Amino acid sequence: MMLGDIIARFEDEAAATQALADLRNPALTTRIGAAAAEEDLTIGEFATRAVERFVAGASDEDWVTIVGRMSRTDDPGRAFLAHVLGFALQTQHAGRAAHLSSPPPGA
Repeated sequence: MMLGDIIARFEDEAAATQALADLRNPALTTRIGAAAAEEDLTIGEFATRAVERFVAGASDEDWVTIVGRMSRTDDPGRAFLAHVLGFALQTQHAGRAAHLSSPPPGA
């Protein structure tokens, strides 16, 4: 499966939800559920947006890392989704931390 096909597959919320379930990673699913709830999204919506954000904002190094991981597995779609969701959680956490550490307006 080509990378573009994998990305296109995860543009569908139902496919993203099923793929997350197929990861069989309860800890990741719980973290994604909490992150999705913070943004008032379903798990599938969160996963779909995570893919969109990764595609739009990942660095060259991020792409090299993910392609390397995908090339070393029998299920590149699973590797892609797991990496992208981890990336989304880190990005969300970093954004929240930056917001909390910013001085209040007018300070």
